[in-house]
Amino acid sequence: MYKYIKNVWKKPKENLNELWKERLVSWRKQPVSVRIEKPTRLDKARKLGYKAKPGYLIVRQRVIRGGHTRPTIRKGRKSKRRTNRQVVGKNYQQICEERANKKHMNCEVLNSYYVAKEGRYIWYEVILVDKSHPVIKSDKKINWITEPQHRGRVFRGITSPARKSRGLRKKGKGAEKARPSLRANKRRMH
Repeated sequence: MYKYIKNVWKKPKENLNELWKERLVSWRKQPVSVRIEKPTRLDKARKLGYKAKPGYLIVRQRVIRGGHTRPTIRKGRKSKRRTNRQVVGKNYQQICEERANKKHMNCEVLNSYYVAKEGRYIWYEVILVDKSHPVIKSDKKINWITEPQHRGRVFRGITSPARKSRGLRKKGKGAEKARPSLRANKRRMH
């Protein structure tokens, strides 16, 4: 079954045609962050650690696509070279995870996956785990997330998409400037 779901999601626009359009229209009208009962992409959710049992929740998060603008400067001298465009060293997926976690502070982000994209918005579904739930605490496969060192993992760039944007998918040759962090490399004496 999962094989067929995976094949459909390779080209969702063509395979889901009318359903795809209806979904985008309805999702646009919904709030930015929506808690849903079941994952839209069951195969992907299961692959990333989702289980259909208490303690797990799925949130569909929406983000505006396009560039980021700097906050306006209220005081001080304005440099001639200062531009409005701000380059954020994060991908949309990471921003979605952070915003979903801010909505559900008692939970921890396990992972997330892409759902849809259009001209203005992009949607991701975020898998969250309730740390204080007794089912989660007693499950040996997931209770690692309740330990103190995993607190706020999404804000510290430890989740999978954050590690990708930090360049931590590579090891050894070619990754000299990514470890221990990009900032550490910039501050290094040359």
